[in-house]
Amino acid sequence: MNALSRREEETLLKTTKARALTECDPIVKEFADCATGRTLSVAWACRDKYKALQECMLQYTSQSAMEGVRKEYLRLRDQEKASQAPLS
Repeated sequence: MNALSRREEETLLKTTKARALTECDPIVKEFADCATGRTLSVAWACRDKYKALQECMLQYTSQSAMEGVRKEYLRLRDQEKASQAPLS
């Protein structure tokens, strides 16, 4: 079976987002530092940092990146199932 259940899909998405936040941590901190103490002005004062954050996150959460994560998950799942299959 080469389809993911809804729970598997949600788990992969959460894991991928967490990985993206970890990988983009310095950029997240820059944006957070810029946004600290601001309300409306954050929209224009931190625009460049927000764009950099979006670009960094997109590297890990884009459709093509998620497709790669799905394929790798399916490959590992199929490999695990094959190794657990009873030998005849």
